[in-house]
Amino acid sequence: MNHIDYSTFESVEMRVGKIIDVQDFPEARKPAYKLTINFGPEIGIKKSSAQITKLYTKEDLKNRLVACVVNFAPKQIGPFISECLTCGVADQHGDIALLSFDQQGISLGSKIF
Repeated sequence: MNHIDYSTFESVEMRVGKIIDVQDFPEARKPAYKLTINFGPEIGIKKSSAQITKLYTKEDLKNRLVACVVNFAPKQIGPFISECLTCGVADQHGDIALLSFDQQGISLGSKIF
């Protein structure tokens, strides 16, 4: 395990966003969705590509609150520009489960500590 100092961790902007649209991403090398995520008025709306098709349908994802890194540089993924990283963890089969919130009272754009 690599250790980082706390100031490095503080430079990562992790925020709560709400998935407002989900589209198939047939051009991706691995099955993925194109997500549109609302982070509230301070950050606005960003797009993300996520390889989460094994565990989630598009209907499962709509309006879900998720944890994202919002201050990475945009990344070109095929014909799509991903503007944030939607965070998840691999399950025992290697499929990605999202880090998400069940508390609907959380404000969009809230900083994750």
